[in-house]
This record gives sequence, structure tokens and C-alpha cells, in this order.
Amino acid sequence: QVQLVESGGGLAQPGGSLRLSCAASGFTFSNYAMAWARQPPGKGLEWVSGIWRDGSKTYYLDSVEGRFTISRDNAKNTLYLQMNSLKPEDTALYYCAKFAAITDANWYRRHRHDLSAYDYWGQGTQVTVSS
Repeated sequence: QVQLVESGGGLAQPGGSLRLSCAASGFTFSNYAMAWARQPPGKGLEWVSGIWRDGSKTYYLDSVEGRFTISRDNAKNTLYLQMNSLKPEDTALYYCAKFAAITDANWYRRHRHDLSAYDYWGQGTQVTVSS
């Protein structure tokens, strides 16, 4: 069965860095776009970043552009999120997610923000940014 297991969360100081990982299994990882989403305390889930299946195209929420970098290693079936220059407002539970459809890059670009278009989610890893 499909499994997504996040790791790498923790406590960081403002301006610090963390690297999240998501180990995927149970499906052909290289066939699917993937994404990271987060849920801040008391707020709803929001899409953060997405990556096309071969890693050639990446997309970011405006508030993390230039600070976060999404990447993937298809040989290791692993998705990453490098988070630099962390801010207190980045505090959230971070999830990785698998895009439901095997589709073309333009379709993914248009639908990357749609959380209902992702069919499997990990259990989440907590990121807390505080001094």
C-alpha cells in the first residue's frame, strides 16, 4: 500500500534551517508529482511547494519563495524540503502528499494548489520556529 513517511522536523531558531524528508513506498514514485503542505496551529491546511515528477519544475507559495527549496531523488523514492531563513510564521505541521493523477506538466502546473488533487498524505512532521 502507499506510504508516505515524513521526518526532519523539530525546533529551529528564527533565521535557522531544517531539512524535511518524505520516504515514499507502495507506488512508482517517479510517475507522480509531489508536494508539501502545512497546517499552522489553529489554521487550515495550505499548499507550500510542488515538484514535477522528474524534478524539472518546482513551484512555491509566495511567502516561502527564495527561502524553501523542494527536491526529489527518484532513485531513493524520497522527497525533500530544504527550509532556510525560517520565520516564526513557518511554524506548522508539515505534510508530504502524492498527486493523484499521472498527467502532463501543464495540468499539474494548473492544479498544483488544489489539495483535493492529492490522494495520499503522510502523518506529518512538526516544525516549530521560536527563539
